[in-house]
Parts: sequence; structure tokens; C-alpha cells
Amino acid sequence: MTLTAPAPAPVRTAPPPAARRGAAPWLVLAGCVLVAVARLRGEALLQTWSTVALAVVLQALPFLVLGVLLSGAVAAFVPPGLLPRLVPRRPALAVPMAGVLGLALPGCECSSVPVAGRLIGAGAPQAAALTFMLAAPAINPVVVVATAVAFPGQPEVPTGRVLASLLAAVTVGLLWARFGRQVTLCGVHEHHHGGARLSALRAALVEDFAAAAGWLVLGGATAATLQVLVPRSLLDGVAASPVAAVLVLAALAVLLAVCSEADAFVAAGLTQFSLTSRLVFLTVGPMVDVKLLALQVGTFGRGFVLRFAPLVLGCAVLSGFVVGTVLL
Repeated sequence: MTLTAPAPAPVRTAPPPAARRGAAPWLVLAGCVLVAVARLRGEALLQTWSTVALAVVLQALPFLVLGVLLSGAVAAFVPPGLLPRLVPRRPALAVPMAGVLGLALPGCECSSVPVAGRLIGAGAPQAAALTFMLAAPAINPVVVVATAVAFPGQPEVPTGRVLASLLAAVTVGLLWARFGRQVTLCGVHEHHHGGARLSALRAALVEDFAAAAGWLVLGGATAATLQVLVPRSLLDGVAASPVAAVLVLAALAVLLAVCSEADAFVAAGLTQFSLTSRLVFLTVGPMVDVKLLALQVGTFGRGFVLRFAPLVLGCAVLSGFVVGTVLL
């Protein structure tokens, strides 16, 4: 269905928010944790901590690199007006189609926010653009394959991730189309430097990898810290309560902000927790976390985030819990 989109709205180019420029403060915190482990628990547990953290990072790194490469290629070579022409104007049709398009177009959370801003500026239905922003980082092929590798012999986990994430994204999109306010763009950071596509690709790769790698290291460090410093009895007690486990891992997903190409390896290391609670972790993380909140404030404004983030969080937790209970 081919439609003529209205002229793109003027969008002011803004520098990337601080959250996009990496996780340096959090890496300093991870270093402090490392020192604390060495002082409090001795060299043996320090070696265990470093082994677990390094294993998480090394397992996830190839998928992170592949995801960054594909995401940068999309940012540099896919025309911004393409997606608006692929979706119909009616939200009831546009929202599910935008969610399904996330299966085909890889992109990390960091790139999905400015892409959604560009789609809205190019005339795409706003609810459809927001649905694509939520779905693409969670259900694209790189993420699905990475999840399957992180949970070998458990095909229900990547299947559940796709179903839960798509359900949450489409639900948010439909609710926003019905009850949400008009989105006003505050600024969109573009991957364009000097107008050359190869320059844009190179810049996208450097920026995305620098940001995502820092959060991956933080995620590995946190998973290792939970295994080494937190008493096993405490973790077992939280994990034994289905409600507490879901809420704790949802909060952890928001705070850790691990890139979606790598978060499955962090979840796989949280062995005390049920698959359902870990599915909630995998559903929430790519849709709402601390770095995404900063990016969305810079692109859509604080008022939008105050309304949108609670809706996304509620839908993601509920969707992950329901799909996990039924499928896992």
C-alpha cells in the first residue's frame, strides 16, 4: 500500500544525551565493586567473580558486534522515508505491522529512539513509530539467535521472548493510539557526518559500540557480583517467590541497561531465578531502562517519558509474566 507522506517536519539536530556516550560512571562503580570483592572475600572469590564476568562478556561480544554492524548499516543506508511508506495510515493496521517489521530490521535500543523520531518526522503514524521503537531491539534476528545461544536446548525461551516482546509493543502502540497525546519532537540525533554514507556508518559503529560495550561490561560485572557477594540464601529466597522474582528482575533490567544483543547472556547467568522471571527481564530491558529514558527525554521530551515509560513498563512486565507462565 503506497501512500504519499506529508513533508517532513523540521527537526532540530541535538547532541546525543549523556546516556548514549557510554557507561563510564557505571564502569567506575564496577571497578569499586571489584576492589570490594578483593578486600572482603579474598582472592579465590575474586577469581570466581572475574571468571563469571569475563564469561558473560566474551559470550555476548560477537552478537553485540554483529548487532552494531547491522544497526549502523540500517542507520547509514536505509532511507528514512522508507518505513512510513510501508505501513498503512490506520493505527489498528499500522501498529501490528510496525511491530512485525521489527523482526526484519535489526537495531539496538540506542538507535531505535532516534529512528522513531525520524519516522514521526517523516509522517509515519506516531503509534506505529513507537511500536517499532519498542519491538525492533527485542525481536530482531540477531537478538533471537543470541537468546537461543544463551539458552541452548531451550527453544521456548527465544520463542517466548519474541511473543512477549511483540505482545507488549503492540499493546502499548494500540493503547497510545487510543489514549495517548500527540508526540512533539524535541531533537533527533542523526548518524550523519559530512553527508557521506560510509562516514555515517563509521560514526554509527564507533558510537553504538562504545555505548553498548560499556553497558555489557556493567551487566557482566553485576551478574558476577550477584553470584559472589550476595548470600545464596537471599537470592534463593527472592527467587522462590514468583512475584518477588519478577519484580526484582524487572527492576534489574531497568537499572542495568544491557544492550539487547547481550542481555540474554546476563539472564542465563541468573540461574537461581525461574525462566518466567528471566523472560520478564528480557522483555523489559530493551523497552525501558535508564539509558532509554535519557534518550527519550532528549528526543520526545520529559512529559512524554512521564506518560510513556510507566505504560511500557507495566505492559512489558505483564506480557513477560503471562507468556512465561503459559509457555515456560
